[in-house]
Amino acid sequence: MSWNTFAAAAAEHWPVWLVSFVLVVAAVIDGWKLKVPNLITFPFILAGWVYGFWSLGWSGLGYSLLGTLVGLGLLLPLYAIGGMGAGDVKLLAGVGAWMGSAVTFWAFCYSAVVGGVLALLMMAYRRTWKRHRDNLLMIVTEILTIRDPNQLAEIASERKPRMLLLPYGIPIAIGSIGYFLWSGMLL
Repeated sequence: MSWNTFAAAAAEHWPVWLVSFVLVVAAVIDGWKLKVPNLITFPFILAGWVYGFWSLGWSGLGYSLLGTLVGLGLLLPLYAIGGMGAGDVKLLAGVGAWMGSAVTFWAFCYSAVVGGVLALLMMAYRRTWKRHRDNLLMIVTEILTIRDPNQLAEIASERKPRMLLLPYGIPIAIGSIGYFLWSGMLL
């Protein structure tokens, strides 16, 4: 592919490139500080709403708002029980604001696979299979027996210092951009 062809494709698909850039920046910060800052997530979401309205009017804004709700809804349950940071939830909501609900759903699916693989690699590298298997069984048992999100969040916050943390902005970035590439959205 020539440079001119690449530049023309990038110009045509600039929203996907912008979202990809924001995801990479958020992943780097999350990997470094274990936090995706509001300084990234809130403008990301708001700009997605503005873009939706600017590109398609009220229906575009509705499309963007629905995408935001899907992004929130997919990760909010994990956040509610202490298994996910708020910045990660808002980052996927930002993807939804820009890309809509269907793309956000598939980006989430790819991100979940990437997150699972990265978690397995982290456990293999640190040789902590048994400890994490036991933790997983304990967490599943707690979810099935306690069912109170507030109590589950308290238990998770007590357990957090002993857990191997995965900055989930990284799987969100890799999975989303991977989906964009696979589906031909970047070029």
